[in-house]
Amino acid sequence: MGLIRLLVFGFLGLSVAYLAISFYSRSIRKEKLEDRWVEDHPGDGDSPEREAFIHDGMVEYQSGIRPKLILLVYVIPALAALLLLYLINFF
Repeated sequence: MGLIRLLVFGFLGLSVAYLAISFYSRSIRKEKLEDRWVEDHPGDGDSPEREAFIHDGMVEYQSGIRPKLILLVYVIPALAALLLLYLINFF
Protein backbone atom coordinates (compact mmCIF):
# COMPACT_ATOMS: atom_id res chain seq x y z
CA MET A 1 0.00 0.00 0.00
CA GLY A 2 2.89 2.35 0.74
CA LEU A 3 4.32 1.82 -2.75
CA ILE A 4 1.02 2.70 -4.39
CA ARG A 5 0.73 5.85 -2.29
CA LEU A 6 4.31 6.80 -3.22
CA LEU A 7 3.61 6.27 -6.92
CA VAL A 8 0.38 8.29 -6.87
CA PHE A 9 1.79 11.24 -4.93
CA GLY A 10 5.05 11.09 -6.88
CA PHE A 11 3.15 11.20 -10.16
CA LEU A 12 1.04 14.11 -8.92
CA GLY A 13 4.13 16.02 -7.79
CA LEU A 14 5.91 15.39 -11.08
CA SER A 15 2.79 16.45 -12.97
CA VAL A 16 2.72 19.77 -11.12
CA ALA A 17 6.42 20.26 -11.88
CA TYR A 18 5.86 19.36 -15.56
CA LEU A 19 2.98 21.81 -15.90
CA ALA A 20 4.92 24.60 -14.21
CA ILE A 21 8.00 24.07 -16.39
CA SER A 22 5.87 23.74 -19.52
CA PHE A 23 3.94 26.96 -18.86
CA TYR A 24 7.15 28.80 -18.00
CA SER A 25 8.89 27.61 -21.16
CA ARG A 26 5.91 28.57 -23.33
CA SER A 27 5.72 32.02 -21.76
CA ILE A 28 9.45 32.62 -22.33
CA ARG A 29 9.11 31.57 -25.97
CA LYS A 30 6.08 33.81 -26.48
CA GLU A 31 7.91 36.74 -24.89
CA LYS A 32 10.87 36.22 -27.23
CA LEU A 33 8.54 36.17 -30.23
CA GLU A 34 6.89 39.40 -29.05
CA ASP A 35 10.30 41.03 -28.57
CA ARG A 36 11.39 39.94 -32.04
CA TRP A 37 8.21 41.42 -33.51
CA VAL A 38 8.84 44.75 -31.74
CA GLU A 39 12.42 44.83 -33.06
CA ASP A 40 11.34 44.12 -36.64
CA HIS A 41 8.19 46.29 -36.60
CA PRO A 42 8.60 49.23 -34.21
CA GLY A 43 5.37 51.05 -33.44
CA ASP A 44 3.17 48.21 -34.71
CA GLY A 45 1.22 47.21 -31.59
CA ASP A 46 -1.72 44.83 -31.75
CA SER A 47 -2.09 44.03 -35.43
CA PRO A 48 -3.45 40.80 -36.91
CA GLU A 49 -0.04 40.18 -38.50
CA ARG A 50 1.57 40.29 -35.05
CA GLU A 51 -0.91 37.76 -33.68
CA ALA A 52 -0.33 35.50 -36.71
CA PHE A 53 3.44 35.78 -36.26
CA ILE A 54 3.22 34.83 -32.59
CA HIS A 55 0.74 32.01 -33.31
CA ASP A 56 2.96 30.56 -36.05
CA GLY A 57 5.99 30.79 -33.76
CA MET A 58 4.17 28.97 -30.98
CA VAL A 59 3.02 26.24 -33.38
CA GLU A 60 6.63 25.84 -34.49
CA TYR A 61 7.72 25.71 -30.83
CA GLN A 62 5.19 22.95 -30.06
CA SER A 63 6.56 20.79 -32.87
CA GLY A 64 10.16 21.32 -31.72
CA ILE A 65 12.28 19.30 -29.34
CA ARG A 66 12.00 21.47 -26.21
CA PRO A 67 8.43 20.39 -25.24
CA LYS A 68 9.50 16.79 -25.66
CA LEU A 69 12.57 17.31 -23.48
CA ILE A 70 10.36 18.67 -20.70
CA LEU A 71 8.84 15.18 -20.48
CA LEU A 72 12.15 14.12 -18.94
CA VAL A 73 10.67 15.52 -15.71
CA TYR A 74 8.92 12.15 -15.46
CA VAL A 75 11.76 9.95 -16.71
CA ILE A 76 14.79 11.20 -14.78
CA PRO A 77 13.34 10.87 -11.24
CA ALA A 78 11.97 7.42 -12.06
CA LEU A 79 15.35 6.27 -13.36
CA ALA A 80 17.10 7.78 -10.35
CA ALA A 81 14.73 5.94 -7.98
CA LEU A 82 15.27 2.66 -9.82
CA LEU A 83 19.03 3.13 -9.75
CA LEU A 84 18.94 3.91 -6.05
CA LEU A 85 16.77 0.87 -5.40
CA TYR A 86 19.18 -1.32 -7.35
CA LEU A 87 22.27 0.04 -5.62
CA ILE A 88 20.78 -0.30 -2.15
CA ASN A 89 19.54 -3.86 -2.63
CA PHE A 90 22.39 -5.40 -4.62
CA PHE A 91 25.53 -3.73 -3.29
